[in-house]
This record gives sequence, C-alpha cells and structure tokens, in this order.
Amino acid sequence: MAPRPAWKGYLKLSLVTCAIELTNVVTHADKVSFHILNRKTGNTVKRIYVDAETGKPVEDGDEIKGYEIEKGDFVHIEEEEIEAVQIETSHTMSLDGFVDKSSIRQIYLDTPYYVAPADKVSEEAFAVIRDAMAGKKMAGLARIVLYRRERPVVIEPLGKGMVLTTLRYDNTVRQPETVFGDIEAVKTDQEMTDLAELIIDKKKTKFDPSKFDDKYEEALLELIRAKKAGHKAPKAKEAPKPSNVVNLFDALKKSLSSDSGSGQTKSSPAKAKPAAKRAKAKSVAPKRKSA
Repeated sequence: MAPRPAWKGYLKLSLVTCAIELTNVVTHADKVSFHILNRKTGNTVKRIYVDAETGKPVEDGDEIKGYEIEKGDFVHIEEEEIEAVQIETSHTMSLDGFVDKSSIRQIYLDTPYYVAPADKVSEEAFAVIRDAMAGKKMAGLARIVLYRRERPVVIEPLGKGMVLTTLRYDNTVRQPETVFGDIEAVKTDQEMTDLAELIIDKKKTKFDPSKFDDKYEEALLELIRAKKAGHKAPKAKEAPKPSNVVNLFDALKKSLSSDSGSGQTKSSPAKAKPAAKRAKAKSVAPKRKSA
C-alpha cells in the first residue's frame, strides 16, 4: 500500500505550476513500541486532561486551546479558527530563489520528504522544473505550511522525482562558535597527522546504509522474546571503557598496525613507507633536555 502523503498542494516556478504531494522519507512502522498498562489489571490506560484547580476530568467538548498573554490570563482560540488561518504557502510552494545545495550548512537541514507529481496532468510541468534544476545543478528555495507551521525548505532533483528538506530558522540554530568557542587552538604534529591519515585510508569504504544495524532495537527484541518465553531478562553486557591515551603518537602507531581494515581499501604503499620511517625515527630519537 502506498504511503499516505504528508502534504498536497502546488509547486510554482514563475508562471509554471504543477500539483505535487510530499511523502515522508522516514518510516517508524517497524520500530518497537510499547503501550502503557495498569500493572494490577493488565489493561491499557488512556490519558485524560484534568482541571488544574478542581482536579476533575475535562470532557473533549470542553477542551479549548489558550494563549497566555499575562500570568493566568488566556485568549481562547477555537480549533476551527486555527484551521481557518490560511496563507499562500498553505497550498502553494513558490520557487523564489536557487542556490548550490552545498552552500547550505548542514546545521540548517532538518527533515526530508519525497516530492512527486500528484496527478498525470502535472507530470510534464513537474519534469520540466526537475530537469531544469538538474541541468543547472541548483536547488530551489521555497516556503511551505507544514503541520501548522510555515517552514523554509530546499528542493532538489532526485532520480525521477525530487526531495524536499525543511530548514531550521536561523534564530533556532545554535551557532558553532557558541559551543566551540572555548576550544583552544592546538598546533598538531605533522607526523601524527600523517599517521591518522593512514588510519583513515585503511578504513576508507563506500556508504551503504543497509549495513547499519540498530543494536538497541535488536536488544529490545531479544528482551521481548525472552519475556514472552517466560525467561528472565537477558543480562546487559557492560561495554569496555576506553582507556585514556597516555602517548598519542604510540596510540596512533598501534592503531595503524592493529587495524585490519576488513572490507576496506588498503592504504597506498608509497605513502605508508615514508610515514613509517618517520614514525620509527621519532620513536628512537633521544628526548631533548630542557634548557
């Protein structure tokens, strides 16, 4: 069964318009999920809203959204009033500008969606917009109202369709310097950097998402199977804690010699030999005496 679209509307490039629909790229259908039960009866439980002052349950018909303008003073907003709020981007995405996708910093990228024509009539216009962007190697910037929020988005060609990625607003993103600002500038030793590069070369591989296993999900399923069979929960295996690096240079050399790099490309012998010589020279070199 085809997945249900997350949004339906129109994609517009100047005077060219086509009907499109967005589909979630990510699915959580196969993930382990739990219900909340009453421990005593084994029955499922449900959440109910309770009046904060009286402590009495509130019926569905008596629930209403409220926006607090002052402490304890709320403006009441009906659901129908929210539904009635419409702006252009509620149903139409206008491609207002084009950029090189690589110019968008990763910290601004949020959630991806597949974009496809919504009907046969829209396929030709959709293909023209897609192929024009592919030909110029550009991505389009637009805005869309999704889940009752207007969001900036970037759209780019992907095979026979396109992919849209919602973007985060600048005022919601912590800039790197706010976190990295206190990191001291360190001048690295070139020989150690060379060794680290050799380790990277040994581990060079191709991106294959099918090889990613959700170990936590597997452990949850193992727990469920054990409980279903009437067994005790499997004992958790404590992960070994990595030891502190005392000598970074020695740790890099040991990593280079012990890493098998299984399934990955081998490092170039021409590059490995000089680095190995430098490493040997440094390991036998006498320590300098302090002045």
